[in-house]
Amino acid sequence: MEKLNKIGLPVVLLVMFTIIGIMKSAVNIGYGEAGVLFRTFGEGTVVDEPPLGEGFHIIAPWNSVYLYNVKQQEVFESQMQVLSSNGLEISLDVSVLYQPVASELGLLHKTKGSNYLDIVIVPSIRAVARSVVGRYTPEQLYSTKRDAIQSEIYDELKDGVESQHVQINAVLVRDVTLPQTIKQAIERKLSQEQQSLEYEFRLESARKEAEKVRIDAKGKADANRILNSSLTTNILRDKGIEATVKLSESANSKVIVIGSGKDGLPIILGNQ
Repeated sequence: MEKLNKIGLPVVLLVMFTIIGIMKSAVNIGYGEAGVLFRTFGEGTVVDEPPLGEGFHIIAPWNSVYLYNVKQQEVFESQMQVLSSNGLEISLDVSVLYQPVASELGLLHKTKGSNYLDIVIVPSIRAVARSVVGRYTPEQLYSTKRDAIQSEIYDELKDGVESQHVQINAVLVRDVTLPQTIKQAIERKLSQEQQSLEYEFRLESARKEAEKVRIDAKGKADANRILNSSLTTNILRDKGIEATVKLSESANSKVIVIGSGKDGLPIILGNQ
């Protein structure tokens, strides 16, 4: 019995260590994740090999795997205080869609670590937002330039972080909040400009209507002038003869010819 105990204890210990070793060696990587391998007795963080993909992996029990979310993620920066071109304080809400560059995950882990959002992206958002907004006046930010600043923040942020193994997919400017007094002044100015545009539109409409009346009147005058110049004495006599013939042929008229009318035309009186 004592001999069996001496043999059984090492076996139990061996089985336990084997189980622990298997558990330490087994790595399961979920969907949308990737793993960076760290070799304890080697070069440390592996940067010259692709990261471990989704699924089950076996590694040496003395090594480690650091998991990263490689799906698209969003960071929302609310009420960032930035200055306009004339020094007024503007509040800006910005969302940024980002993800780590999967093929460069080892370099990201080695140079920035898993907290790369706070180390790389958030400081870059704030710096770029201040730089871009500082080029515009509050009026431009309020009315016409939101799309422009959104595009500029995206371009500059993308250029600034791409060398740090992070990919920027989109920038969305959610809100631009101006000081209340500035906002009211801008709204009054825009209202006045709108009223001025409406007045100019009414003046232009009246001018076009007057021009139309003038053109119509000129056309009628030209037509009358052409008609008057074409009505010769002979034409008028012929028209009178045609009218006289038609009137004389009317079944409802009693015709009496009395002498002669102007231009030699008979005077025809008729009454039923």
